[in-house]
Amino acid sequence: MEKVIKYIEEHQQEYIELLKKFCSQPSVSAQNWGIQEMAQLVRDTLDGLGVNTERLETDGYPIIYGELGNNKKKTLTFYNHYDVQPPEPLEKWKTEPFTPTIIDGRIYARGVADNKGSFLSRVCAVDAYKKVYGELPVNIKFITEGEEEVGSVHLDEFRIKYPEKLATNGIVWEGGSKDINRGPLQITLGFKGLCYIELRCRGAKKDLHSMNAAVVVNPAWRLIWALSTMKNEKDVITIDGFYDDVIKPTKEDMHYLDCFNYDEERIKNSVGINSFINDLKGIDLKEKYLYQSTCNIAGFESGYTGEGAKTVLPSYAFCKIDLRLVEGQDAEKTVELIRKHLDKRGFTDIEVIMLSGKNSYRTDANSAIVKASLESAEEIYGMKPSVYRNDPGTTSMGTFCGPTGIPAVSFGIDHEESNIHAPNENIYLEDYINGIKMTALVINKFSIYE
Repeated sequence: MEKVIKYIEEHQQEYIELLKKFCSQPSVSAQNWGIQEMAQLVRDTLDGLGVNTERLETDGYPIIYGELGNNKKKTLTFYNHYDVQPPEPLEKWKTEPFTPTIIDGRIYARGVADNKGSFLSRVCAVDAYKKVYGELPVNIKFITEGEEEVGSVHLDEFRIKYPEKLATNGIVWEGGSKDINRGPLQITLGFKGLCYIELRCRGAKKDLHSMNAAVVVNPAWRLIWALSTMKNEKDVITIDGFYDDVIKPTKEDMHYLDCFNYDEERIKNSVGINSFINDLKGIDLKEKYLYQSTCNIAGFESGYTGEGAKTVLPSYAFCKIDLRLVEGQDAEKTVELIRKHLDKRGFTDIEVIMLSGKNSYRTDANSAIVKASLESAEEIYGMKPSVYRNDPGTTSMGTFCGPTGIPAVSFGIDHEESNIHAPNENIYLEDYINGIKMTALVINKFSIYE
């Protein structure tokens, strides 16, 4: 592998120029800006590697699929996305969002971290490996979608329609970051699921004078009373049956908490709090963060909230709630539980509307892709990685991998100040080049491990 690493170092400027080219092309899925052009650029780039590509149309934006090699024992898949977030607010950028600019070792551009840098770290690793050895030790598949930033709404359509294209021995998922102060590389082995709902309550047919509060029910109060039955002051979710299907963390899962860095004091200072929920610390805090479900009120709206006083009895109230789900829980079943819970307590008048749902996923920690990733990270970065056995966030990994049980890991080239989804998105060029080296090493090790 020394020859591959050397090749990457000698051709790093070429790989940086390719990154700049990708980041110069807008690809904002929320605004349908540059999507078709970006999809073509992805395909052209993969074609240039000798990858057999297809443009797979969906009811939304196309998926660019590619295969390289078909005679190897094992197959490794790279999942990424070519779409990016809108660049607004533009006035907060110190550079033009689609004019990649290098400042003090960082490259600034919309999409450079999420997800074009990670995608190209895989493309360039394949290129370097091919240039040195002529072929790769495993078959490679690329699945690159254009709707991740709007919820991957048609990724399941791809999974169902093309099961043969999903067949693989392991997946390197979208991306990832480094710990604080560009410390150890984070390697994620799974993600929590998500159930996002809206609760709606209607009262009178129009807003009324608040003097009517003596005899007319206020829907805001109805919603507050309903919410108070769903979680208590100890942060325990009290929805009937909510925890029944939860698969508790194993001894192995708990062991991985030691490999997860969580700087409590720094985080408290950063977000401006004095303590965490229930004054949790240490292992108990990390276990709750990674392995326990949540029920969060994301927004609440009713009545008059403008300046001054307006004595009004609102006719309508609604709130948005996101529930992070752990292994064993199902998003659609969670909605059913909430409906039954509210009905049982007399809140039949409150509507429950499911806005989105994704199930959790957790990769077998003993799989080949996990072993290859952990060892490669330590070799490239000179320190053991920080392992997220179950990331507290949510991706489509559960939707994509859950039905088949495909082992998947997630790692990338970001850092804690990459400003993903925010103005001045950036990565360090050093991290980008190391990401290429890391991917090349993973390819090599994955071909060996069972």
